[in-house]
Amino acid sequence: MPDAPRVSSHPPSGVRLRRVAVNGVRLNVAVAGEGPAVLLLHGFPHTWRVWTDVLDSLATRHRVIAPDLRGTGASTRAPEGYDAGTLATDAEGLLDALGETSAAVVGIDAGTPAAFLLAMRRPGLVRQLVLMESLLGRLPGAEEFLRQGPPWWFGFHSVPGLAETVLTGHEDRYIGWFLDAGTLGEGVDPGIRNAFVRAYTGAEALRCACAFYRALPTSAEQIAQAAANGRLTMPTMAIGAHPVGRTLEQQLRAITDDLVGHIIEDCGHIIPLHRPQELLGLLKPFLASAGTAIEPHATTCDTLRGR
Repeated sequence: MPDAPRVSSHPPSGVRLRRVAVNGVRLNVAVAGEGPAVLLLHGFPHTWRVWTDVLDSLATRHRVIAPDLRGTGASTRAPEGYDAGTLATDAEGLLDALGETSAAVVGIDAGTPAAFLLAMRRPGLVRQLVLMESLLGRLPGAEEFLRQGPPWWFGFHSVPGLAETVLTGHEDRYIGWFLDAGTLGEGVDPGIRNAFVRAYTGAEALRCACAFYRALPTSAEQIAQAAANGRLTMPTMAIGAHPVGRTLEQQLRAITDDLVGHIIEDCGHIIPLHRPQELLGLLKPFLASAGTAIEPHATTCDTLRGR
């Protein structure tokens, strides 16, 4: 099983990169700070660097752990295992390998279903849960969002071999489109943009990226089974922006004991890079509230306006 090439130069100050063997793969992991663990799970087309603008601030009070998911960045280009359940097992193994017995878990995009399943399967391991800008399979609550069908790239990525053939040689333009759309046209820092493009360049990198989408039916079954047999019992926060909005919160409402929902206005899909300060304004007090009493079955809503 081939490891991925290195796709980034030196990490930001205070960040240590490690190679951690878990669940049959080797994950490239950024680690920073000391204190209660916070596990950050990225999506597409990201690497751990999607957390660049929030990582230092979180690391002042926490041990921040931000892996490249299997098949992305500098983690192993695994032939399989891109369903949410396997990604959750990867995350569980990573925490164990790093000696953590509990963590706040934060997921965005493709990282959200994995974070959700980890919390459902191991509630004693997940101290708090933050889910952003994604859908949870076919759980009720997403009907309006999906009225016109899923986004176009879901179908494109799902056809075996198609995207790898069409996109090879055009990765810069393709990844750039997602980064621009995910920041409402504002774009991201050129260094981060270049790191993402390198991470998703080449047929094998594209295959792995598309594998997350090709595993969506399996992931949806795993999510449905978990929701039918359990509930989220830890404090949970759902954060929406454009385009998902409150859809994820609506999916979580019926199966979550302690849920708070937020919308960050004037913010694109890639929240950590587009509106990092607004995200920190939600994350830091939520993480600091661990251990405080929360009224059972309480659901609250709030809206933040971006800059």
